[in-house]
Amino acid sequence: MTGSKYELYGRPQEPADVNQEFMTVQETAWVLDCSVPTVRRRLKALGIKASVGRRIKTSKQDRLAIHNASRETPQKHRRLAAAA
Repeated sequence: MTGSKYELYGRPQEPADVNQEFMTVQETAWVLDCSVPTVRRRLKALGIKASVGRRIKTSKQDRLAIHNASRETPQKHRRLAAAA
């Protein structure tokens, strides 16, 4: 069961303009077609400091770096358990 904070901050949200300079993590996840935790992990892995005050905002360059890094590094997928 998810809490109200997850409902507010854990889901991607469509931005008003996909070409705007700065976006929230939720908007970035929507643009990159991934989850919010994935965006947070990639920001941390790339060492991108994207916080503005208490909010995390990504710039166009940050989003491009996340996209390029995901294309260069093959993603590890969890193995699905074989049906018994």
